[in-house]
Amino acid sequence: MNILERYHAMDYGPAPEARNEADGWLAARDFSKALFIGGDWKAAGGGNTFDTNEPSSGKLLAKVSDAGAADIDAAVSAATKALPKWSASSGYSRAKVLYAIGRAMQRHQRLFAVLESIDNGKPIRESRDIDVPLAIRHFIHHAGWAQALDKDFPDQKGVGVVGQIIPWNFPLLMLAWKIAPALAAGCAIVLKPAEFTPLTAILFAEICERSGVPKGVVNIVQGGPEAGAAIVNHPGIQKIAFTGSSEVGKIIRKATAGSGKKISLELGGKSAFVVFEDADLDSAVEGLVDGIWFNQGQVCCAGSRLLVQEGIAEAFIAKVKTRMSRLRVGSPLDKNTDIGPLVDLTQLDRVKGLVAAGAKQGAVCWQPDVALPPSGYYHLPTLATGVSPANILAQEEVFGPVLATMTFRNTEEAIELANNTRYGLAASVWSENVNLALHVAPQLKAGVVWVNGTNMFDAACGFGGYRESGFGREGGREGMFEYLSAKLPLGPAIKPATATAQPVEQAEGDAIDRTAKLFIGGKQVRPDGNYSLAVANAKGRLAGEVGLGSRKDIRDAVAAARACKGWPEATAYNRSQVLYYLAENLSGRAGEFAARLTELTGATAKAAREEVEMSIERLFLYAGLADKFEGRVHQPPARAVTLALHEPVGVFGIMAPDNAPLLGLISLVVPALAMGNTVVAVPSEKYPLLATDLYQVIEYSDVPAGAINIVTGRSAELAGVLAKHDDVDGLWVFADAETCAKAEADSVGNLKRVWTGNGRSLDWASAEAAGDAFLRRAVEVKNVWVPYGD
Repeated sequence: MNILERYHAMDYGPAPEARNEADGWLAARDFSKALFIGGDWKAAGGGNTFDTNEPSSGKLLAKVSDAGAADIDAAVSAATKALPKWSASSGYSRAKVLYAIGRAMQRHQRLFAVLESIDNGKPIRESRDIDVPLAIRHFIHHAGWAQALDKDFPDQKGVGVVGQIIPWNFPLLMLAWKIAPALAAGCAIVLKPAEFTPLTAILFAEICERSGVPKGVVNIVQGGPEAGAAIVNHPGIQKIAFTGSSEVGKIIRKATAGSGKKISLELGGKSAFVVFEDADLDSAVEGLVDGIWFNQGQVCCAGSRLLVQEGIAEAFIAKVKTRMSRLRVGSPLDKNTDIGPLVDLTQLDRVKGLVAAGAKQGAVCWQPDVALPPSGYYHLPTLATGVSPANILAQEEVFGPVLATMTFRNTEEAIELANNTRYGLAASVWSENVNLALHVAPQLKAGVVWVNGTNMFDAACGFGGYRESGFGREGGREGMFEYLSAKLPLGPAIKPATATAQPVEQAEGDAIDRTAKLFIGGKQVRPDGNYSLAVANAKGRLAGEVGLGSRKDIRDAVAAARACKGWPEATAYNRSQVLYYLAENLSGRAGEFAARLTELTGATAKAAREEVEMSIERLFLYAGLADKFEGRVHQPPARAVTLALHEPVGVFGIMAPDNAPLLGLISLVVPALAMGNTVVAVPSEKYPLLATDLYQVIEYSDVPAGAINIVTGRSAELAGVLAKHDDVDGLWVFADAETCAKAEADSVGNLKRVWTGNGRSLDWASAEAAGDAFLRRAVEVKNVWVPYGD
């Protein structure tokens, strides 16, 4: 046999990673006392344990203590006790602890990697080269944020005790994503790992013991659904951070409604992998392998929907099949393995069931002729072609090594198909034409877009989704805000509106009767139900009547807002000019609005004039900030830049307050407009005539039809309609506590971004009621990764 023949005959031999250190670590521990609470190791109060098994064999690894509600209560108590000293410590002190954690993890990174592969099933190359180094990077990166906190986040303080619940697909990395920024912000932590993968969290708790983390600052409690529910519902926790399925995320959103807890949700995805005909096809194939078969496809941002341009589809699919036939399925501890086992038998059964359902709906499912190991939860990489957009494999998150393929003809169709999902976590765009790629990226409804790459992550760059992929960001500057809060100038509790209308005395005089209409799609329209609402002046006499808006009127207003493309697509500079023009035109009628304020509210002439002037000033403020509240460029340690773009959330529902009815309305509507959102506003139920008087100002200020829509009526009723409407993307509610809580609970249909005053009024004249705090809530941050170099 000559050299060339030997070369072609070569095959991979076994290259196993030694596991003796990990087995020794497992044998030396009593996992029935695995709860790390207040710096001590404890058994669950009820004595319960659960099994964690090795996915590659199904064999038992350990019986781990299973926390109950009483254990969660003990962990929250320990965190609450530790919080004051930790939050009051200097940024430098916290930075040293974070750095110490990172360095200690570096010293034990091979043990972390092997344990992760044993417990999760992911190939050792992934845990060794990606998960563990990136987890370490997060702690060292956030050491810098801890020390820079006062300078970079003025007037922001740690939110308090945080409850964190992480999934089984990236056990250590998700832990780092959550604990590192929380520690940097001065928060105390109660974290629950997933039942399938508790081991690296236990090792991390040991690292905390050695790294100077004060007792009670980090508490790690293993457990199942009971423990998770206890964390979500505990009154001593100020923030919930959850990574997992969209279904559980919705349960958490509903459970926390009205509690005042800050929440961030990083949920499921159905990410598009878009390949244009001018792409480097070989590179795209390698990217696709990483995008869908990384971690066996058990990745929330997996590129599980391949969209390939028709002209290259046949050639590209052929290349994909050839590459799939060379993927090595086997032991996760073999350094040559590409695909390991799924995490558990239940997950394997779920993936098989979805593949069968997709085939029944017309998909052609192809698998390479590769032998599977005799034991373990293995599934072959699967390519589904002939997939319709409605097929279950194109719509549901499989969370396994299954790729659904569709074709497109042109750029517009590619974008439409990519956005044809209720999710919005990530996407990949492949084209050698950077102009095309950067044209497409902003049009994709996804929180992260990779150009000619996939699965790029870094601690300096935010990660998180749109739509039902959740809200909030992890990593970078955006991620720090999730663990910080600024003190808003809250006032007394808002009283609910009376259930029955009080009689209003008829006004004196011979004024011509006028009933203010609704303002929808740039026109004054009658309410669908043809009912009206009497509005009293400060003396209890009739000041006028307004239309009594209903569900159908909200429907029409939302449709008009959704159809308005001119406003979100306008440049920030153009939006700025329109808002300046609004301020100018309101200024020209300042006396009229001041008189109306005095008539309705009984405010003195001076106070009314001050509110009008403050409203004009606020319009000027946001007009000036429209083209200045910009994104950033991050420079991760890679040959890439990450563009953190600010994008409008979409259609906003806004419930304006009764206190400062003109200033409050403008303070809420205008920052949303400044960032390119369209608005459906429900003005003060008590003083709606101030909003209806704005119609003419809006009409002659060059505001595109549908950008601002105003529906008068019963605030609580209309808030519920907006909360349930799946074409509303964001909702701001300043009303009584019951209305706020119901709005949060009813928002779960599409997981819209909801911000409420939690039943408290706000001092709208204060400096804190304007500026960045409002603008941040009016944007989504999209991180676009752009590689460079050869």
